[in-house]
Amino acid sequence: MNYKQFLYAFAFVGLVSCTENKVSDTYKNEVKIALQNAKTNAKTFEKAFQQIPTEQAEGLSFLVANMPQRDLDSLTTEYLLENIDLAYKAKNEFAWARTLPDSIFYNDVLPYTSLNERRDNWRADFYKRFAPKVKDAKDIYEAILAVNQNIMDEVDVVYSTKRPKADQSPYESMECGLASCTGLSVLLTDAFRSVGIPARIAGTPNWTTKVGNHNWVEVYIDGEWKFTEYYYPGQFDDAWFLGDAGKANPNDPKNWIYASSFKKQPYHFPLVWDLSIEYVNAENVTDRYIKLFEAKEAKLAAEKDGKIPVHILLFKDQSCSPGDGRVVQELVVKVDGKEIARGNSAGPQEDMNKFFSFRIEQNAKFTVDFKDERGLTKTKSLKAAKVNEQFRLYVQEL
Repeated sequence: MNYKQFLYAFAFVGLVSCTENKVSDTYKNEVKIALQNAKTNAKTFEKAFQQIPTEQAEGLSFLVANMPQRDLDSLTTEYLLENIDLAYKAKNEFAWARTLPDSIFYNDVLPYTSLNERRDNWRADFYKRFAPKVKDAKDIYEAILAVNQNIMDEVDVVYSTKRPKADQSPYESMECGLASCTGLSVLLTDAFRSVGIPARIAGTPNWTTKVGNHNWVEVYIDGEWKFTEYYYPGQFDDAWFLGDAGKANPNDPKNWIYASSFKKQPYHFPLVWDLSIEYVNAENVTDRYIKLFEAKEAKLAAEKDGKIPVHILLFKDQSCSPGDGRVVQELVVKVDGKEIARGNSAGPQEDMNKFFSFRIEQNAKFTVDFKDERGLTKTKSLKAAKVNEQFRLYVQEL
């Protein structure tokens, strides 16, 4: 043992004697290892255990026991204690949080991070923003809706492929006003957690059905996890991506659906922007999405037998890029002059894989009405030849 190792070992003995009365028996061995790994930053956790109220000590024990090395090296006592205190404040204040199992509270409300994003001190600010929105909520459903309906106005962030990076922290996204699906999911997860709503990020590193990845949010309601999104307030377990998620390949980890976890798990969440990072824990929830999709398909088949899904994208003109050239307009689909579907095309601030979709008999001819650059109705004739076929329409023809 060299001199530096001796000092670490000596310091650790002192830490144990100071903190062992506060460390939960459940996590005692894991906390011991974490304090050894923290090395020169171990004093941070010594102070935290000394100052933490007894009723919050198990929460601190959980965080330290499961904390990645980057946080053992860098977090401060003040940061930890403030985040923990505010999480417990939300737990005691809101009815839906008071009844949570400890395991859910510790893993999906208490943590200060979801993935590998910068560790912002967001909780006090987000509590001030969102606690007034949920104060009159009668149950967790109303609370989730209140957060999701108001988050865009509160944080002023929209989806864009021009965001600086994928793994933005809350304030990095708020500073530029732009975020990827991942950045939006981080914002929404933190907003939920700030008012005691259990939330985590889910996603896939690569769709089975097409090239690309996507991340979204899951919330814990009445003993079950349900998915939602930044742009889907009040909508659970049904979004544009369910058809792709439901076709995930359960035999290939590259195509699994993952759910983030602060607690150590057998798997790690694949971060497509840096696949070398393996400290973000995850559960494999692929089977649940497959079952959700199969249930939806069975229902649709019963209602619309013999029809196939078709998708429409509307662009300003043919020179526009897929990310920024999309136009929001009402589209009207007709067969033999009779309207069969109506809805809005996806705009540049929405996810790249979101479309205006409808179902129609295979090989049926149909028309789509939309407005040209002069505001006049324009009609495009098309044919539904293939399942999940995508048609690109243009406001202005070059």
